[in-house]
Order: sequence, then structure tokens, then C-alpha cells
Amino acid sequence: MMAFSHLQKDLTALAHDCLLRKLVVVEDDYDSVIKVDGKHYLNFSSNDYLGHRQNQDILQSYVEGLSRYGAGSGASPLVTGHTKAHQALEEHLAGALNREAVLLFSSGFAANQAICQALLSSGDTVITDKLMHASFIDAAMHSPAQFLRFKHNDMQHAQTQFSKAAANTLCVSEGVFSMDGDSADVVALQGLCKQHDAWLMLDDAHAFGVIGENGLGSVEAFNLTQAQCPIVMGTFGKAVGTGGAFVAGSHVLIDYLINKAKHYIYSTAFSAAQAQATLKSIQLMQQGSARRQLHENIDYFKTLANAQDLPIIPSDSAIQPYLISDPAKALKASDMLKSLGLWVNAIRTPTVPKGQDRLRVTISALHQHKDIESLVDGLVMMRAKLG
Repeated sequence: MMAFSHLQKDLTALAHDCLLRKLVVVEDDYDSVIKVDGKHYLNFSSNDYLGHRQNQDILQSYVEGLSRYGAGSGASPLVTGHTKAHQALEEHLAGALNREAVLLFSSGFAANQAICQALLSSGDTVITDKLMHASFIDAAMHSPAQFLRFKHNDMQHAQTQFSKAAANTLCVSEGVFSMDGDSADVVALQGLCKQHDAWLMLDDAHAFGVIGENGLGSVEAFNLTQAQCPIVMGTFGKAVGTGGAFVAGSHVLIDYLINKAKHYIYSTAFSAAQAQATLKSIQLMQQGSARRQLHENIDYFKTLANAQDLPIIPSDSAIQPYLISDPAKALKASDMLKSLGLWVNAIRTPTVPKGQDRLRVTISALHQHKDIESLVDGLVMMRAKLG
């Protein structure tokens, strides 16, 4: 038998089960329209919730950063990759979030992996919501700590899991869940952590830029102090519109990660130009005009969808999932919407639990009312044809 001969067999099995993933090449992308294979589509599958990726002020910050610092950082942060631009971004975030310090990472996946790799030891316990993002679940499963999960937003089950925990316990949840779009019961989780002398960590990838009076995510929305939520992770590739991620917490936590987190120590820093543009984007985000437009668009979509009795999972976030419950039907539904000029991706297991396949509709501040009306019309037509 040839080495790795199972690869094609496994791919064939995925295709048979309608679970095979393929890359799509986007030829052009502006405002809320993308071009794929020569055709244009209204894009309802982007994480660019505020439309900041193409904001001219942010792009100008990129240009100025490129001119001053060059295209890349040239080294890992602990060598020569940490610039004044990175430092300014970290200090601004720490002040905005009322944390002592912030550390930058190349991605949210890397940040979550780094936290588990650096903090968790044999004898520790990590407890997460069942629907926690794969980047954290993967890291927790491969850590030496005891790994426990509780049913989604089920605080009674969470209490049961806490009763099995060891001395050093880390409880982790997403602030806004990436696939369902609903929010964590942050107040209850914080209460459980206080009761059991555990640390609370929030992955705010889909909350940062979207919720809170100034868009600063769950920490701001629930007025969580550093003592109440010792670890906050957020990403810049969604609402902020650039790339990379951050971890915010105490000086001790950040110093520990600098010295122990391999994903930080052994990775080239993201560029100073990106750091400069990210800071500009966060400053614009805090002003609030794009966020207000986003929430007006979310409300408009929900009003139209409810009027048509569409099976949208309840959510007040930019993520508005249309539940279909079958991978083949989800793919057919996505293809039909694309034939109508609407780009809405099908999300299938294992990204979501088996039997919860769906269309993951995402709303942006860039969408016009007519775009949202076209989407709802398309969903109604798709439902009539496919059932």
C-alpha cells in the first residue's frame, strides 16, 4: 500500500456526504458586492460587519504605515518586530478596555492556542460552552488539563461541571457565538467563576466592534472589570476590518504569555502598517456611526424575515442563521441564492453540530435597505422551491 493512500478515499467520502470544502476565488470586492467567476453578488457572508476594510481613512493609515515601516515587520516581536505602531495599538486597547496590558497575535486561532498552551497544566481544568469556537476547543483538547464542556448557555449544567473542577480553573465562552449569533450569559458565568474561584475568559471575536456603548465588546456591554474577567481575546479581522488578534489582561498575565506562549515567541509579528491601520479603525469604531448603521440594518432584516416567518435563529448580532438541518439541502439553498445574485454560504458539520446545517447570513453596515429586501425575497423564493 502506498503512503497516505487514504487521502483521496477520505475526500471522496466527504463529497458523498456533501461535506467537501472548496476554495472560492474572489476576483473583485467593493462595498457589499463581490465578483466570482465573472459574476457579481451581494455579499451576505462577510465578517466585515462595519465595512471598515475599505474605509478610506483606514486605507490611508495603511499607506502611511507602509511608507514608514515597510511591508512586513521583519522579525518576531521579541527580536525587532515590535514597533511604536504595535505599542500604540496595545496601549490604546488596554486603556479602552480598562486592562493593565494587551498582547498582539497574528490571528485569533493563534491567540486561543497560545492561552491554552501557556496557561494550562496537568491538574488544571478548563470549562467551555459546548459551542465554543474550534480554535479554542482544539487547543483545550490537546492541553494536559481536564477538559469539560457544558450545554450551550445552560448555567445549571455549567454549575455541574464546575463541581468537577480542580484548583486552577479557566471558564471560557464566546461573547457572541460565531455560528448562532446569540450572546453568552456573561453575568451568570461571572457569578459561577466568583463562586468557584475560577478565571473567566471571553472570546470576543464577533462581539468586539459590534456591542457595547463604544463597540468595545462584552467587557464594555457588561461592565466587566479585570478581576471579573481576567482574560479577553478579540480579533481585528472581523468588525475592525484588518487582521490579527489581541489578548487583554493583567501585567502578570501578559508578561507570562510573552515568556511562555510559543505562538507569540516563535511567530513573525504582523506588520507595523497593519497595526497602524488597526488603531485607526478602532478609533473610528468608537465613534459609532458605522455601528449604529449596522444595528439599524440588523433590525430591518429581522423585521422583514419575521414578517415572512423565515426560520432565523434568534439573534441580535450581525450573524443571522437560517436553519436547514441537512447538508445537501443547505448546499442547494446556497446555490439557488447565488443564482439570484445573493452570496450566502452554507455552513455544515463539523463547523456546526450534526443536524444543524444552515445558511449563515451576515449583515453589514454597508448593506442598503434594497440589498436586505433582495435577500429576504431570495430566501422566500428559495424556501418555496426547496421546502
